[in-house]
Formats: sequence, C-alpha cells, structure tokens
Amino acid sequence: MQVQTLYAAFPFVDDGVWADVHLQMDRSLGWRRWWRPQVLLRCDGSFPFEPFPADGPFPFFEWSCNWMIGRRLNDLLLLHAGVVERDGLALVMPALPGSGKSTLTAALSLRGWRLLSDEFGAFDPELGSFRAMLKPVGLKNQSIDVIRRFAPEAAIGPSFPKTHKGVVAHLAPDLLAVDQRHVPARPGAVVLPKWQAGAVTHLEPWPAHLAFSALAFNAFNYTLLGQVGFDAVVSLTQQCPTWNLVYSDLNDALAALDALWPSIRAHHDLAPA
Repeated sequence: MQVQTLYAAFPFVDDGVWADVHLQMDRSLGWRRWWRPQVLLRCDGSFPFEPFPADGPFPFFEWSCNWMIGRRLNDLLLLHAGVVERDGLALVMPALPGSGKSTLTAALSLRGWRLLSDEFGAFDPELGSFRAMLKPVGLKNQSIDVIRRFAPEAAIGPSFPKTHKGVVAHLAPDLLAVDQRHVPARPGAVVLPKWQAGAVTHLEPWPAHLAFSALAFNAFNYTLLGQVGFDAVVSLTQQCPTWNLVYSDLNDALAALDALWPSIRAHHDLAPA
C-alpha cells in the first residue's frame, strides 16, 4: 500500500520489461511471524540485508533499491546529489548526508523545477547528459516538518520513527517528473548546498579545482570507473559553473537560485526566459 501511494504517478508495468534491479520483500517465517514481525529482502535469489521490522517496510525498500542502484549502474557516473531540471539544464547539488540536499531538492521540485533525483546524479559519460533516477524524495527528521510547512499540499507519505536515520518520510514525485522520467538534461550548474542553523543565505562562486574535488568525492563509483570517471568529472567541471550555497531559510535559498538562473542560461547561450 505504501509503495502504491508514493509511486501512484508511475505506470504499472507487468509485461516482463528488462530491469536493472529485481527486489522482493517477504515476511519472516517461524516465530518471527508473530512476535516482532520482520521482513526479508530478496535480490536475485540472495538476501543482502538483515531482516527489518515489518511495520516500516517502505524505508527498507527504498534504501535497498538505492544500494543496488549504486552497485550496479556502473555505465554511469553516480554522484551523491540532488538533481532538478529547468530549461533543459540540470542543477546538480552534491553533498554529504545532513547538508540539507534532499530538503532543498524537495523544495525546488515543489516550485516548478523537474525532479530527476534526490539521491543520484546519474551522468551518462557517453551521451554527456543526466538521466532521471526518479524515486520518492527521502526526508529525515526536522526536514519532514519543514517541507510540510513549506508546501502543505505536498504528497508526503507516513513518517517512520526509530530507523537508523531517525524519523523518515517520503515525498512522491509529481506527474510531470514521472511523465518526463526518460527525458535527459544537459549539465547546467553545480551548487554545493550546506544547511546551517541561523545562517543568512550566502551564494558564492566556487573555483573549478574545488568543484572537481567536490564532484569526485561525492561520486559513488569514481574510483571504479577509472579514466572514464576522471574524464566525466573534468567535463562537468568545464561545463558547469559552480556555486557554494549556505542557507537556513528555504524561501531565501530558492530566491537566490532563481536570481542566479538567468546567468546560468546565459552561460549556456540560452535566450532570456
């Protein structure tokens, strides 16, 4: 039911289409079926994770999908980044956990930017574009209430307490993002977000060598890809102006990015909006 709610905008496919990841969740058998029930996750016949409490299967499902995507899609450079699109250009926001990346990504997706992912900046080195890796946006702890206040109409699922990440909830992608999930986006700009309590919003240009370090550090498979990964990060650094963003107020942060966007369009020779 939770999957149906948060993936409601996605078409149901049952015609045997090839997929990167196959997951199946089952209830544990034996005495665990009755006392503190658990679920098991099966992937291609193996069980890569310990059992998880049965009253919170959706976070387990999402984390497992992310883990499998990160291990398998090595034809792409996978950045730990939120990605949204406007005017055909990707705004890429790589960051460590706790930086406010998902909160900012969620807010942008609720203000007219097309969501590609809050977890994976999936850059295709061969085509030179970002693919959508579209799943619900994972919100944690205080960010759940922040987004509920920011957009009371947002389609946010139930909260799951006492996970290893604290309280988690998920924002469903909207119909536009789902309809355009196969539409790539050209590299546009990189923003390095950092939420800081009480901070005045500050957006400043970031030098290319530091942008390279940030992208390489936040790539799941940079080392694995070798020369391909290095060349991909160099390409992104050359194409994308990079900015460092410190913020505490979502509305101020979004206003700063909106004000920045005309210069990004001009950088890529797009006519004024």
